[in-house]
Amino acid sequence: MSGARMSALAILRGQIERIETAEVVHQHDRVALGHGQADDALKGGLARAAIHEVFCEGRQGVAATGFVMGLAGRVAARKPLLWVRQDFSEVETGALSMSGLKELGLDPRRVVTVRAADVESALRTSADALACDALGAVVLELWGETRQFDLVASRKLTLAAQGSGVTGLMLRMAAQPLPSTAETRWMLRAAHSPPGPASMPAAPWSVWGAPRFDATLLRNRHGPCGRWIMEWNCDECQFSEPSTYSQPVAAAPADRQDSAVFQQRRAG
Repeated sequence: MSGARMSALAILRGQIERIETAEVVHQHDRVALGHGQADDALKGGLARAAIHEVFCEGRQGVAATGFVMGLAGRVAARKPLLWVRQDFSEVETGALSMSGLKELGLDPRRVVTVRAADVESALRTSADALACDALGAVVLELWGETRQFDLVASRKLTLAAQGSGVTGLMLRMAAQPLPSTAETRWMLRAAHSPPGPASMPAAPWSVWGAPRFDATLLRNRHGPCGRWIMEWNCDECQFSEPSTYSQPVAAAPADRQDSAVFQQRRAG
């Protein structure tokens, strides 16, 4: 087959894929994230029954995990959430903290974690889970570059999500974005979280503000892209624009101090 014919075929396949995806996505609802500008770009919020990708550098894994937890909490609502991880992910980043989920305002009793021996097992498990309409969301966490997750594998996940109405969230650490059928693609970094107001009662966590994420929307099938600082509100379980005074969310480790407070003490 000539190069011109192959190119034309690839273009046609891409056009058909975009049409099919658009038709199905618009049949399902969207859930507002709470951040006004991000929701506007997303035409009202994150689309359910679709695949969404979140990428980050390896050292930003904690921030990206927190962001995905927030997204999953929004789209899953009161339904169970399945989190599929490679064994290698746990070696690199540690186990998911159920107490951390609770501190973020999410119910850890609704979270089921699955450890997969390799990428193939993780993909199969995720595809099967996405086909189960009893779930609210499925998170697939893959570490590093992997040839097993290609356009064909991505398409299988998308078809499963579209058929059941379950939302799929892919957490890709230390990996470069490749062609996929994802509805959105994000790049995540941690953002500076200022300490809470000085008037708050003294407590180990009183100097820690709400989690903030530097979120870049790299791909958006049905709207513009953008970059925002998104703050997570654990009381309302939604994102928002950064507040003037952050509220504490999680207890800080006993051996760690906020840098701003530490500098103030040194200056004093």
